[in-house]
This record gives sequence, C-alpha cells and structure tokens, in this order.
Amino acid sequence: MSELETLRRKIRMQAISISLAITPFGVAFGALCTEAGLGTWEALGFSSLVFAGSSQFAAITVLAEGGTIMAAVIAGLLLNLRSLAFGVAMAPSLQGSLLWRAITSQLMIDEATAVGSSQESHSLRRYGYIWAGLSVFVLWNLMTWVGVTLLSGTGTLIEDLGIDATIPAAFLGLAWPKLSSKEHQVIAGVGAVVAFLLVPFVPPGIPVIAAAAAVLLLRPWGKRGSHE
Repeated sequence: MSELETLRRKIRMQAISISLAITPFGVAFGALCTEAGLGTWEALGFSSLVFAGSSQFAAITVLAEGGTIMAAVIAGLLLNLRSLAFGVAMAPSLQGSLLWRAITSQLMIDEATAVGSSQESHSLRRYGYIWAGLSVFVLWNLMTWVGVTLLSGTGTLIEDLGIDATIPAAFLGLAWPKLSSKEHQVIAGVGAVVAFLLVPFVPPGIPVIAAAAAVLLLRPWGKRGSHE
C-alpha cells in the first residue's frame, strides 16, 4: 500500500468515526421535529437542505417552545455564521467552478472542516473535507428519519445520557495536532477565553462569532511575529 493510500485510508477512518459520533444527535433532532409539529418530509428536508447541526437544533428548539419562525431563523443564522470562518480556511483547497463551490459549500460543517483542515496538502484537505461531509450528511439524514418516525418524544435523550459531549470531544481530538506551535496555542487560548467570558451575557452563537473574530484579528499578528 502506497503512502498516499495509507493517508487516505486514515482520513476515511477519521471521517467515518466522527460521523458515527453525531448519530445520536440526528436521532434527537428528528424527535424534536415531531415535538415542533413537523412531519417526516419536513424534517428530512430540514436536515438535507439546511444541514447545519447546531443551527438546526437552535431553530427547532425555538419552534418546539412556541417561538416564531423569524426567531428560529435568527437563532440558526447566529450559530451558522461560524461557517464564514470555515469557508475562509477551506477555500484554497476547494477551488473550482462556481457549481463545484456551490455544491461543496453545502458540506461546510464543523466535522468536515475539522477533518479537512487537519491534513497537510490541499488534495488531502479536499479529500478529508468531502469524505467527512458526505459521511455526516448520509448518517445525519438517516438518523433524522429514525428519530422522526421511530423515536418521537425522546428530545432530552442526548442530555440525559450525556452524549452531547461527543462532538466537541471528537472535534478537539482532530484539532489537537494543530496546537503544537506556540502561536496556535496563544490564538486558541484567546478565542476560548473570549467565548467563555461572553457565554453568561449574550445570546447563543455570539460567543462563537466573537471568538472567531478575535482569532482572525490575531492571525496577522502571529504571521508578523513568525517573521521577526
């Protein structure tokens, strides 16, 4: 087996592992859809067209609690703004026609970005991004169907079992190798502190946006420091 095929096999295993970790969330989302009054096709359309895990949860939770559609949309948009930073990070590895970029942008989620950005070359970053994005897409939609058709009424299952820590843990595991340099450690630390300080005072989604903004402001500083 060549070195390239070995790397690709490792990437496929990463993608499949992280997609399996999100399956309970897909089930829970489907169950929440029934509580919000959505039917099977509406829930599946939500998962396939929106396809933005935490943003979907934010929106459907607002609807399940009697909130307006506008409030649900705003909640989802706030959380999904982080995809702008993901796009900036992955754009050099996903160059191509407008149609190609439009299609691949549908997979711009945390898991796909984590697997893709952890690779060394553009070709492997693209390979990891596509594999992780498609793996999550298929399993997320399948588990949404399971939740909405077979397991309605279990909206608190994830929190009750403590499974809500699996995705952050998996994402941290993939991002951890990036923290080998002092520059990345400082930038990650500042982002974490900004998010932590804002959580008690601002609506959901804002801490993530603020942390991402802080990281983007620090990147030029880090590059200047590396040349000194």
